[in-house]
Amino acid sequence: MKKVLFALFLIAIVFACKNEGKTGQVSQESQELAYASFGDEIKAEGAIAASEMAEHFKTLNVGDTLTTKVTAKINEVCSKKGCWMKLDLGNDQDVMVTFKDYGFFMPLNAEGDVIINGKAFVKETSVNDLRHYAKDAGKTAEEIAAITEAEKTFAFEADGVLLKQ
Repeated sequence: MKKVLFALFLIAIVFACKNEGKTGQVSQESQELAYASFGDEIKAEGAIAASEMAEHFKTLNVGDTLTTKVTAKINEVCSKKGCWMKLDLGNDQDVMVTFKDYGFFMPLNAEGDVIINGKAFVKETSVNDLRHYAKDAGKTAEEIAAITEAEKTFAFEADGVLLKQ
């Protein structure tokens, strides 16, 4: 009985070592496509370009939503705790990204390309919210005081984010 258990133990060790070697090879091959993941686990495949998302936003009205996956460049991240970010849609347009249920945050120094998954929508942002975002972004008191009108904005509630490394 001891010999059988010992043989099974050796076989298990051999197979465990084989799997470990394969894992190392895969991560070396995919090093170019390395992402840091935040929120729900998502895959990079199937993401549309930021410019295409900008076209979709043009067709949305306040209250409409569109579930999608988008790849874009980070313009700005909340400097207090990473609770929102703005992404570049091109043509001097951006989208304000928040995170589902306040469930995760982005690194304060996040930059570069991201892939976001979730719901895109158009909303009217109140003066108080605009001032809050300006304060989080480190704007001056004069810049914050200059915000006097609500604004129709492109918004996105992300349930998962991949940050390109």
